[in-house]
Amino acid sequence: MSTERMPNPAALIPEAMEALMAVNKAIAGAGADGKLLALSHLRASQINGCAPCVAGGVHQAQRHGVTADQVHAVAAWRETPWFSDEERAALALTEAVTRLADRADPVPDQVWDMAAKHFDQKELAALLLNIAITNAFNRLNVPTRQQAGTW
Repeated sequence: MSTERMPNPAALIPEAMEALMAVNKAIAGAGADGKLLALSHLRASQINGCAPCVAGGVHQAQRHGVTADQVHAVAAWRETPWFSDEERAALALTEAVTRLADRADPVPDQVWDMAAKHFDQKELAALLLNIAITNAFNRLNVPTRQQAGTW
């Protein structure tokens, strides 16, 4: 296990943490399904290898009614029967937005169109903001080697 390099940068600049938490609060208040947001957060955090966000994401998912099968299989959601079409659309969008540099067309029309089929623009906005804020936290935690279970 690696050791923490420094405290979380947002914790060192309280105004930054307040702003990040305000974005989280706005997302939660936008009316999007908490279960979908939790699955999205967990999947992005897995991709980015963010231990504290994966650990916290599991607890968040459980609080929002994500089943144990889903929590255990979210990394392999395409190959399992435990996800609805709506959840699959959210997870596909999460993966595409999290891995922007992995392909020439980062968010292909097929991925976008599937998400737009299941979510209205406000729900899409909440999902995209959720993906963005998760990636922001991942990018603060991973390089500073934040440890799971310390928050």
